[in-house]
Amino acid sequence: MQAVIYSNGSQECERLQMLLKSISTEYLQYNIGEDFTQTQFQQEFGADAEYPQCALDNKHIGGLKDTLHFLDKLGAINNLHPTAVQ
Repeated sequence: MQAVIYSNGSQECERLQMLLKSISTEYLQYNIGEDFTQTQFQQEFGADAEYPQCALDNKHIGGLKDTLHFLDKLGAINNLHPTAVQ
């Protein structure tokens, strides 16, 4: 599985990185101010979108909680220690 993260460097973004690493998923991270602007982010994901935003295998999933729920449904996080995603 390949992932793309759109990040603003927040704690939520770091948690998503840790989650993806914990399930051995490679990811490409785009950072605000370096790779995109806030305007571009809003045009792509909507004015109410929060950071981070994640896509898996070229499918937009959403924020951290959306990604966590998606991976849980796939069974990808069943063997993780409970503190790994907090």
